[in-house]
Amino acid sequence: MNGDEQLLRGRVYGHDHDDPDPAPKPGRAYAELVGDPLDGLLLDIHERRAEEVDDGVALITGLGRWPGGHVLYDPRPGEPRQPGPGAACRFHCTGDIP
Repeated sequence: MNGDEQLLRGRVYGHDHDDPDPAPKPGRAYAELVGDPLDGLLLDIHERRAEEVDDGVALITGLGRWPGGHVLYDPRPGEPRQPGPGAACRFHCTGDIP
Protein backbone atom coordinates (compact mmCIF):
# COMPACT_ATOMS: atom_id res chain seq x y z
CA MET A 1 0.00 0.00 0.00
CA ASN A 2 1.51 3.34 -1.03
CA GLY A 3 1.22 6.64 0.85
CA ASP A 4 -1.79 7.85 -1.14
CA GLU A 5 -3.67 4.61 -0.41
CA GLN A 6 -2.88 4.89 3.30
CA LEU A 7 -4.10 8.49 3.30
CA LEU A 8 -7.49 7.46 1.85
CA ARG A 9 -8.20 4.34 3.91
CA GLY A 10 -10.89 4.80 6.57
CA ARG A 11 -11.82 8.35 5.55
CA VAL A 12 -15.21 9.49 4.37
CA TYR A 13 -15.46 10.58 0.71
CA GLY A 14 -15.80 14.35 0.45
CA HIS A 15 -13.64 15.16 3.46
CA ASP A 16 -10.32 16.86 2.77
CA HIS A 17 -7.08 15.11 3.69
CA ASP A 18 -6.40 17.80 6.29
CA ASP A 19 -9.91 17.69 7.80
CA PRO A 20 -9.46 17.48 11.58
CA ASP A 21 -12.09 14.70 11.76
CA PRO A 22 -12.34 12.76 8.44
CA ALA A 23 -13.51 9.56 10.16
CA PRO A 24 -17.00 8.05 9.97
CA LYS A 25 -19.56 9.43 12.41
CA PRO A 26 -21.34 7.16 14.89
CA GLY A 27 -24.89 6.21 13.96
CA ARG A 28 -24.47 6.75 10.18
CA ALA A 29 -24.45 4.14 7.39
CA TYR A 30 -21.60 3.93 4.88
CA ALA A 31 -20.69 2.08 1.70
CA GLU A 32 -17.08 0.97 1.53
CA LEU A 33 -15.57 1.89 -1.86
CA VAL A 34 -13.64 -1.04 -3.35
CA GLY A 35 -11.18 -0.71 -6.23
CA ASP A 36 -9.23 2.12 -7.79
CA PRO A 37 -8.99 5.04 -7.42
CA LEU A 38 -10.97 5.61 -4.19
CA ASP A 39 -10.36 2.18 -2.65
CA GLY A 40 -10.75 2.26 1.10
CA LEU A 41 -12.85 5.43 1.34
CA LEU A 42 -16.31 5.31 2.89
CA LEU A 43 -19.32 6.94 1.25
CA ASP A 44 -22.04 8.27 3.54
CA ILE A 45 -25.32 6.62 2.43
CA HIS A 46 -27.19 7.26 5.66
CA GLU A 47 -29.98 9.37 4.17
CA ARG A 48 -30.25 7.57 0.81
CA ARG A 49 -33.25 5.40 0.00
CA ALA A 50 -32.55 1.73 -0.80
CA GLU A 51 -33.33 2.40 -4.48
CA GLU A 52 -30.67 5.11 -4.59
CA VAL A 53 -28.10 2.77 -3.07
CA ASP A 54 -29.00 0.07 -5.61
CA ASP A 55 -28.29 2.52 -8.46
CA GLY A 56 -24.68 3.13 -7.37
CA VAL A 57 -22.89 6.46 -7.69
CA ALA A 58 -20.67 8.60 -9.92
CA LEU A 59 -18.13 10.35 -7.69
CA ILE A 60 -15.97 13.32 -8.70
CA THR A 61 -12.25 12.74 -8.26
CA GLY A 62 -8.91 13.98 -9.53
CA LEU A 63 -7.49 10.48 -9.11
CA GLY A 64 -9.22 8.77 -12.05
CA ARG A 65 -8.31 8.56 -15.72
CA TRP A 66 -9.74 12.06 -16.25
CA PRO A 67 -8.79 14.57 -13.54
CA GLY A 68 -12.01 16.19 -12.36
CA GLY A 69 -13.99 13.37 -13.95
CA HIS A 70 -16.24 10.83 -12.32
CA VAL A 71 -15.52 7.31 -11.10
CA LEU A 72 -18.43 4.87 -11.12
CA TYR A 73 -19.08 2.63 -8.12
CA ASP A 74 -21.90 0.10 -7.96
CA PRO A 75 -23.09 -2.57 -5.52
CA ARG A 76 -22.73 -6.14 -6.78
CA PRO A 77 -26.00 -8.00 -7.23
CA GLY A 78 -26.67 -10.32 -4.32
CA GLU A 79 -23.95 -8.87 -2.11
CA PRO A 80 -25.30 -8.49 1.43
CA ARG A 81 -26.28 -5.15 2.89
CA GLN A 82 -26.35 -4.72 6.65
CA PRO A 83 -29.13 -2.59 8.11
CA GLY A 84 -28.24 0.17 10.53
CA PRO A 85 -25.09 2.21 11.12
CA GLY A 86 -21.55 1.38 10.13
CA ALA A 87 -20.27 -0.15 6.89
CA ALA A 88 -23.60 -1.30 5.48
CA CYS A 89 -22.41 -2.43 2.04
CA ARG A 90 -19.63 -2.24 -0.53
CA PHE A 91 -19.57 -0.38 -3.84
CA HIS A 92 -17.15 -1.73 -6.45
CA CYS A 93 -15.38 0.41 -9.06
CA THR A 94 -16.91 -0.23 -12.48
CA GLY A 95 -15.19 2.45 -14.56
CA ASP A 96 -14.72 6.17 -15.01
CA ILE A 97 -16.07 8.90 -17.25
CA PRO A 98 -14.98 12.47 -18.06
